[in-house]
Amino acid sequence: MLSHSQASFSRVMRLALSLSSFRKPTRLAPVLGVPRFGQWLALALAGLMLLYAQLVPALPLAQWRWVDVLGEGSMALMLAVWLTQLRASRPAGRVTDFLCLGVASMLAGQWVDLLDEFWRLPKSVVWDNALESGLMPLGMVLLTWGLHLWRQEQLALANALRGRERLFREHRSLDGVTQLGDASYMAAQITLERQRGCSGVVLMLGWTGFDRVLRERGLAEAERMLQAASQLLLLHLRADDLLCRYGAERFVVLLPGTDSHTADTLGQDLQQALARFAYPLSDGSGRLRLPATLASAPIEGEGPPDALLFQLVALR
Repeated sequence: MLSHSQASFSRVMRLALSLSSFRKPTRLAPVLGVPRFGQWLALALAGLMLLYAQLVPALPLAQWRWVDVLGEGSMALMLAVWLTQLRASRPAGRVTDFLCLGVASMLAGQWVDLLDEFWRLPKSVVWDNALESGLMPLGMVLLTWGLHLWRQEQLALANALRGRERLFREHRSLDGVTQLGDASYMAAQITLERQRGCSGVVLMLGWTGFDRVLRERGLAEAERMLQAASQLLLLHLRADDLLCRYGAERFVVLLPGTDSHTADTLGQDLQQALARFAYPLSDGSGRLRLPATLASAPIEGEGPPDALLFQLVALR
């Protein structure tokens, strides 16, 4: 009974954390160079409603079909939320323009469909059906082209992130200092390699005496040193290799499909690069070098990946 209660509490906490991530956007990207695109769209939707109100009398409340009102109103609301999320999460540009224009056009078409539930135009009026039947397909075409451009953008970004991610993307496993994956991301990668029946080697790299840098130079200087070192190590990786930060001054490298002899050679190259790295101090007082350590182990085995990574910490 206790374990069931703990599991329920854990689910509630995860839900609360996920809900807390929804914050009011502080910056919305312009669309077609228009920074107040949302306000202009809202005015256009209000103009459509005013046009309906001026042309025909409203339907009496008794003739409202509440199921249609709720369904179509919910769809319009969700399209508005999608549009806001797109503008809040993306920079301005061609991809953002097409994605937002597509969603905005679909929103306008859905808005016209919703207005039909409150005002019923005569059958002789054709512009109502033309708007409803034209805006929605137009929005789908624009959105589809935007998704095509977005795919090309993602391929370019994936190439830029080579060495930082592999096989899947998980922003919750991103280290805030180095922008590399963390220990949980590396553990998941090792699990995937084992499930695929692939071999490989994992390396653990780090410095000796990094705690002294933290004490004497402060956290900000230590973090800048870690950021610079991560960029250095990425330059030495092959196309399929993966670099993550394990914690403190430790970096962990996955070498998939690599035998022990090749892994030793690559590991020594990485160790030497880290040991020869001369970090320029921000106050201009000189450069800092620290001895580097190395440990390696094959990924094959029955134990959990977390235990394998902890074993490499002990070997260092």
